[in-house]
Amino acid sequence: MNKMKCLAFATLAAGWALAADFNVREFGAMGDGETKDTIAIQSAIDAANAKGGGRVVIEGGTFLSGALMLKSGVELYIDRTAKLLASPDIADFPDWPDGHVVRENLPRQRLAAFIYADEAANIAIAGSGTIDCNGKYHIKEKANPDWKGWRYERVHPMPKTLPRVVFFAGCRDVSIRDVTMTGQPAGWSYWIHDCDRVQIAGLKILANVRYPNNDGIHVNCSRDVTISGCIIETGDDSIVVRANSRSLKENKPCERIVVNNCTLRSWSSGIRIGWIDDGAIRDCVFSDIAMHDTSVGVSVNLPKRRNKPGWTDYGREATLVENLQFSNIRMNGIYARPVLITMVGEEAGTHIAAVRDLYFTNIHATGLEFPLLEGREGMAIENIVFSNCSFKRVPETSLQEDWRRHGYAVNDRRPSDGYLTRHAKGVRFDNTVFDDLTETTKGVKQ
Repeated sequence: MNKMKCLAFATLAAGWALAADFNVREFGAMGDGETKDTIAIQSAIDAANAKGGGRVVIEGGTFLSGALMLKSGVELYIDRTAKLLASPDIADFPDWPDGHVVRENLPRQRLAAFIYADEAANIAIAGSGTIDCNGKYHIKEKANPDWKGWRYERVHPMPKTLPRVVFFAGCRDVSIRDVTMTGQPAGWSYWIHDCDRVQIAGLKILANVRYPNNDGIHVNCSRDVTISGCIIETGDDSIVVRANSRSLKENKPCERIVVNNCTLRSWSSGIRIGWIDDGAIRDCVFSDIAMHDTSVGVSVNLPKRRNKPGWTDYGREATLVENLQFSNIRMNGIYARPVLITMVGEEAGTHIAAVRDLYFTNIHATGLEFPLLEGREGMAIENIVFSNCSFKRVPETSLQEDWRRHGYAVNDRRPSDGYLTRHAKGVRFDNTVFDDLTETTKGVKQ
């Protein structure tokens, strides 16, 4: 190819790259932090989608916005010079119409989010900028001076809260990278629901740990998801893996989830697996993780369904948790238990298939309690193996916070009368040390 043809080709390629960018200011966005730029940002997304895909660029300012829908082929790029700021008005986040999910079967029965995608393909959120959720307008301090759990509570009743910040349902080939999220209200930061091939990397999720229910990354009924190199601080669970299919047209497993090289801080669970009547959760790997100032390190807690008005967070299958691997995890400052695996007692309307084949290697933890592995009468947890692990129990005075005011620790620091396992079979502790530094101890039982 001669020099002129090379130059022409380079110019054409540059033109394509330029045409693929849709700057929100060109669609009327002000970026002054006061004018609502919702319509302008959504118009840029729609235009990029109509052209077959492109990058919607937010840069150089604070862009106040209500709910946005991300569409196929579109990357929402938040430059390091920009902040995408959620509107303080809860009315700016209405429910989207039913699509991939059925709203009334969702936890909290709301199909609302700051950024939503429904059955979209090849979508991304990227850039070194910030998504500021403006949570201070949705949270208030508890009035009761004898409060327990979290210092703050919701301003709005549950049916009117913003339940999720970023919510992708039925999507495929998703990338979320490098963005910082702050100011989450009592809503999940990222919910990946029935999605395939999702890559999440380099995120900073910096929520207020004293706010309730602001989970970090919630992966549900999804497949082939990787989470790497993220820093996550949350008042509720930092990373959640579940298989609640109740809002879907058919039951879907959650499988092949890989989490590595992350740091976690949570006033609930650092890693939580399963919940009420979830389906199959299997073939997942968690490795090279550092946790600190956390209520529970790894939780597989399967409680009973709560038969009370407004309780909506439950599935429609028997929960099966199997073939999970946890390795090279360091936990420091655990206010309840480093590993908590429990099943509800026999309860009508609560269904569990099995919890089995969980492997813990090179887990080293310091906190107020030892692990607790407890099945239920007639249904044991099976084949739980600890290799080259150490657990150090320390007195309450060694940690800074009152455990009763450390989020979910008030619920999860349950008495066990000194035993490690009950209703369990095939549990092994290979080269595993339990070091009790509290003033009084009943000893460790198995």
